[in-house]
Amino acid sequence: MKIDLSNLTIATAHEHLVKGDFTSVELTQAYLEEIKKKDGKINAYREVFADALGQAKEADTKIAEAKKAGTPFGLLLGIPCAIKDNILIQGRIAGASSKILEDYRATYDATVIAKLRREGVIFIGRTNMDEFAMGGSTENSAYGPTRNPHDSERVAGGSSGGSAAAVAMDGALFSLGTDTGGSIRQPASFCGVVGLKPTYGAVSRYGAMAMGSSLDQIGPIGKTVADCEIVFNAIRGEDTALHGGRGDGTAITATTYPTTRVGSKGAGKKPVIGVPRHFLGGDGIDPAVMKALDAALESFKSKGYDIKEIQLPNISYALMVYYIVMPAEVSSNMARYDGVKYGMHVDGGDVVQDYLKTRRAGLGKEVVRRILLGTYVLSSGYYDAYYNRANAVRAMITNDFLKAFESVDLVATPTAPGPAFKVGEKASDPMSMYLEDIFTVTANITGMPAISVPCGSAEKDGKALPLGLQLTARHGDEATLFEAGQEFLNEI
Repeated sequence: MKIDLSNLTIATAHEHLVKGDFTSVELTQAYLEEIKKKDGKINAYREVFADALGQAKEADTKIAEAKKAGTPFGLLLGIPCAIKDNILIQGRIAGASSKILEDYRATYDATVIAKLRREGVIFIGRTNMDEFAMGGSTENSAYGPTRNPHDSERVAGGSSGGSAAAVAMDGALFSLGTDTGGSIRQPASFCGVVGLKPTYGAVSRYGAMAMGSSLDQIGPIGKTVADCEIVFNAIRGEDTALHGGRGDGTAITATTYPTTRVGSKGAGKKPVIGVPRHFLGGDGIDPAVMKALDAALESFKSKGYDIKEIQLPNISYALMVYYIVMPAEVSSNMARYDGVKYGMHVDGGDVVQDYLKTRRAGLGKEVVRRILLGTYVLSSGYYDAYYNRANAVRAMITNDFLKAFESVDLVATPTAPGPAFKVGEKASDPMSMYLEDIFTVTANITGMPAISVPCGSAEKDGKALPLGLQLTARHGDEATLFEAGQEFLNEI
């Protein structure tokens, strides 16, 4: 049968594999053909793995064995996926789209990779990204920007722009990205797909290159909320058993993690959605975004959801807090790229010059900017004035959300203040670029889960550009995000 990639989901692909309508090899080949056709213009992939079809053949063998034995097989067996270039796959290059790690090969699997490998997925390739995940447009990649499949003159978002574009252009059925301040959700919004930033600790960070350790989370990008839920359930939970006692100490164990709604108001009751209207009136928000948000809220009302206006008194400080805490953690995490342990080495004649010349040759401008900013806020005389104060306000913002969740189950905002902007439009204006994170950073600051779902479009230059709706839930309450997101997109 002809494979309709544009309408394929994990569940429907699984059904076709069960029925024998097509094989994993045929499915993988269809994605490879789309990549060959489109990626020269989009630049979603850093590398397409040469053994993708070989992986698919192994999956087909497992599928045949399961059928012969009359036993069911998992939803992800034989399903092709793309992996962001900062998540380690043993034996493969993991370069974080940076020159300093251009030839670095991972020596072990990240926990999420080990879990997906166990499920039998097909790793089709590694995706382009902002260098070390520092950016909101994937223009900071050392290998050129990823372009938006809906309009190649525009960005795909970032830093997981390659992962979002790969799904949007039918170059993978799902992908993994990392989210430090919106880096899954914003590109999902720009590319018209679904992106989930899980609760902090829900998914192990072991084997993901750290940017901001108290902010980072790995999460899925897919075409449907149901697809993201399937992948999330496969990768969530603790990981020490996979790594001989090592792993991510912040990971929440699978035995204690909720699988049903945390904030249910009672059997059969719809979640209550809170809207912080006081935060949504800024001049930088595209009118089409507010129109789409209002339409989304009306859609929820028609489905029986209560909409309630809420107050988040300190939310206006969230972006400032983020751009103090994040660079501080960047400054610390980037110290390991020293030309000695791994990656690029430039000989400078002595240890200090080796370090300086390696970093000067290997790191891009945005990475250097954030290292300098982070080093400044951590320096003597400024640590208390900036970093400690930012962490105090971070706690206040978290408490504001916790108080709001006493009366609502979800908080709804736009995902981004506008649709995808043109390549180069904001490259010389870092402040304008940073403002793209205004709605997304709160989930990382508070550690709460948030999802971006497609929500209308904005007409720009004769093209309909996707917009996103962001829903945020209590810690550990991804189930409510999935329920509301699927109902909003008419998946259930």
